[in-house]
Amino acid sequence: MYRYLYMLGLLLIFSSCSKDKGPGYQEPYDPDAEKEEEEKLSKEELLEKVQQQTFKYFWDFAGSNSGLAKERSQADAYGGEGDNIVTIGGSGFGLAAFPVAVERGWISKTEAIERLIKILGFLEKAPTYHGAFSHWYLDNEVQTRPFDDMDDGGDLVETALLMQGLLINRQYFSEETQIVKRITKLWEAVEWDWYTQGENVLYWHWSPTYNFKKDLKIQGWNESLIVYVLAAASPTFSIEPEVYHQGWAANGNMVNNREYYDIQLPLGPGYGGPLFFAHYSFIGLDPRNLSDQYANYWAQNTAHSLIHYNYAIDNPRNYEGYGENSWGFTASDNYEGYSAHSPANDLGVITPTAALSSFPYTPEESMKALRYFYEDMGDKLWGPYGFYDAFSEEENWVANGYLAIDQGPIITMIENYRTGLLWNLFMQDKQIQTGLNKLGFNY
Repeated sequence: MYRYLYMLGLLLIFSSCSKDKGPGYQEPYDPDAEKEEEEKLSKEELLEKVQQQTFKYFWDFAGSNSGLAKERSQADAYGGEGDNIVTIGGSGFGLAAFPVAVERGWISKTEAIERLIKILGFLEKAPTYHGAFSHWYLDNEVQTRPFDDMDDGGDLVETALLMQGLLINRQYFSEETQIVKRITKLWEAVEWDWYTQGENVLYWHWSPTYNFKKDLKIQGWNESLIVYVLAAASPTFSIEPEVYHQGWAANGNMVNNREYYDIQLPLGPGYGGPLFFAHYSFIGLDPRNLSDQYANYWAQNTAHSLIHYNYAIDNPRNYEGYGENSWGFTASDNYEGYSAHSPANDLGVITPTAALSSFPYTPEESMKALRYFYEDMGDKLWGPYGFYDAFSEEENWVANGYLAIDQGPIITMIENYRTGLLWNLFMQDKQIQTGLNKLGFNY
């Protein structure tokens, strides 16, 4: 009995000493903690890693016949056609990333030119509709793949996103005479003015089967400012300024000057709408000094991004995971399918491209999100082509793939934040300058 009590006393003494963190105490060596500290990437290293990994979607995963970007990564999508559907707008974003990839050494200039030649060869054979491309094509057949029942012809918005990317490459590869000629021929073939139907507005779609029956006008504010800039810049089928002012800007009624979280928002629906409004047109179009009679576009896009950031902190629906490190709402997959997420259409889903493509406007807030996505969520969200499309901590759900239109702006807008490369290339184009001047922009 006494021996038992003696041993118990010794055990208590040693246990007490082991918890002593007084003078002279030193934490035991933990090799994993040191490894974690060593592996934490600097800001520039992390930005580079994300850009390079995301670029693989457009380089390694491109259509084998066309070289264009696949709409999404899931082969079983669209009734099993997912692996064969290439997208025009998403390919425009991928093309815009080619100069980034060359400048950063991910691919050689020769490799970029070879891929560009392959893509141009496909585009030159693809059916077009008064010069405009379809939303989708079949990679193996060089044929239009209808997007929906009445969308089996020209899509002017997708065409504009493609042309934005092609013109960036025309500027970057300006010494490659044949590439310049071939891009110019595609660019000059788009009959922008024909898509007005003689009215002072541009129409989104035309079908050889349904004509203009879809009847969707391109009116602001949304992602389509680039359409009107390119239409005004065209040397062959240019629109008149009235088409922009009456059609896009609705004679000034596009301006509403709403306010959220004490942030003034000149344009857009409630809370600004999905964040891709601040990204798609501004892959090449430089918003830093861009303004016209309707808005200062740097102020617009910055306000839009900050409103999303503040909404996630406010989190009025009390969704799990929202906050200063996890924010950003835009069109993406979700646990029920697909939706154009925004604070006004909040389903508890965060889409990484929203915050990451807003790096130029909200660098500190976007960096918080990037650190969280990469370091905290880790392999749950990070995959072979960068961050998976979207996630919901509320629903314990992460997307199982990628979309071209979400991956592309991550590469290009981060690059514009880092160097302004694509903004500089696009804005150096004299025809773009002519279009901006025609519409009354300051830049």
